[in-house]
Amino acid sequence: MWHGPAVRRRKLGEELRRLRCAAALTSGEVAGHLGWHQSKVSRIETGRSGVKPADVARLLEVYGVDDPGLRALLEALAGAADGRGGQWWQAYRGLLPPQYRDFISLESQASAARTLETSVVPGLLQTPEYARAVTRAALGGLDAARVDSLVEVRLARQEVLRADPPLELSAVVDEAALHREVGGAAAMRRQLDHLLAAAQLPHVRLRVLPFSCGGHIGLTGPFIIFSFPHISDLDVVVIDHLTSSLYLERREDLEAYSAAFHMAEAQALSFKESLNLIAGMAHGV
Repeated sequence: MWHGPAVRRRKLGEELRRLRCAAALTSGEVAGHLGWHQSKVSRIETGRSGVKPADVARLLEVYGVDDPGLRALLEALAGAADGRGGQWWQAYRGLLPPQYRDFISLESQASAARTLETSVVPGLLQTPEYARAVTRAALGGLDAARVDSLVEVRLARQEVLRADPPLELSAVVDEAALHREVGGAAAMRRQLDHLLAAAQLPHVRLRVLPFSCGGHIGLTGPFIIFSFPHISDLDVVVIDHLTSSLYLERREDLEAYSAAFHMAEAQALSFKESLNLIAGMAHGV
């Protein structure tokens, strides 16, 4: 169980160590190539210190890694881990707590996300109106300007669904979340229509857990599983709490939550049945 920056640093270090070993180099040899102390290579590989994207690029040159996708991912992870990557959310540092910035960095670099939601519509599928109502309810007492900024962040996050390539999103949503009139009846109808439109995207798979399924695995709480291109060992489970997020990245945790998501999908309505249910709720059918 780790906090976001530690997860990124440690997993990045593990991957760099794997690549060094694949190149049949010792840490001392690498340090000699780059004019570093051997301790610097060790600290990077164990995640005890951050590493600049430029230093990752130099390491990959020494290791003979020429896959542009892998190079871009590792350099991006280095930027996210040390907080100097120039990502758009850094402009909101004074507004967003560190754990939320960590979450956004994971989301922006993932190739796929599986989310089980029990109380609200997934953030990546929210309308501005719905997002504003959720923010006000969850963080009562904020002034209008701060609420507007948080909604801006929520909407900016949704760009991952329009990226090239886009994030592959699989969402299982409890029917209760769709009945809860966040923002009022009219706002909820527009949110449901938005879900129907988003579900037409080829990289969005939306399923509903109906009331008729009774008890289900989601009753233990929502979670998100992020998966990354090239390196399955970077996958991580994120569990949100009111004041923090937990990051689970042990193999057994990933397997347990992947099985839980698969179980939720098995209990959910089919894609077509899910859309018919949402359409009926939106239009009173």
